[in-house]
Amino acid sequence: QVQPVESGGGLVQAGGSLRLSCAASGSIFSINAMGWYRRAPGKQRELVAVITGGGNTNYADSVKGRFTISRANAKNTVYLQMNSLKPEDTAVYYCNCRTDGMDYWGKGTLVTVSS
Repeated sequence: QVQPVESGGGLVQAGGSLRLSCAASGSIFSINAMGWYRRAPGKQRELVAVITGGGNTNYADSVKGRFTISRANAKNTVYLQMNSLKPEDTAVYYCNCRTDGMDYWGKGTLVTVSS
């Protein structure tokens, strides 16, 4: 079992920045990748960014050049630095921890970008 816990959401004006954090506990040795997903109002959950244990990253086209995912403390903490935020970035952001065969999700943190 892995338990991801997000923090760092909030209200920010368009053009501003926020940093999200996710700390995982439990069987962290089993984590292969950690990532961020989001669900905007009325939309399906979508991938934002993911980072593997080897440090490889992947981003949604909509956030490339604005968001940066990084990892610290071996396998148990991941960050999402979000710059140049837009109103369309408003969503609940979820941390995901992927192991062999299982996905673990945090409860989410709300990011609201005002215009």
